[in-house]
Amino acid sequence: MITKVDFIGVPSQDAERTRTFYIDTLGLRQDENARFDCWAGDTCFGIWEPEKFGIPFTPQKNAHPALHVDDVAAARAAFEAKGIEFLGETLDTGVCHMAVFTDPEGNDLMLHNRYAPYE
Repeated sequence: MITKVDFIGVPSQDAERTRTFYIDTLGLRQDENARFDCWAGDTCFGIWEPEKFGIPFTPQKNAHPALHVDDVAAARAAFEAKGIEFLGETLDTGVCHMAVFTDPEGNDLMLHNRYAPYE
């Protein structure tokens, strides 16, 4: 029945600021048809302002979109140089590296790389 994820909603109180972060800081691809949609590969991040729909703003917590990078340490260093602060040390689960951070609205994100082969 479910065939794909259409988009990941990114709640924001300032869509322009959030858009700048996702496009200019993280380097996601701007959607050609929608100002507040940007893409990581085939995944759309749709920035929206819940309060404009009468819904209280709350940042997305503990559902980290895992943004694939080839080298978590190198990507982390590059993003730290751009002012991104990470939440704790890079995690090594025994199969992957993960580094958690937030966007300017407090939404959780993660840099991720699986280094162990699937069995």
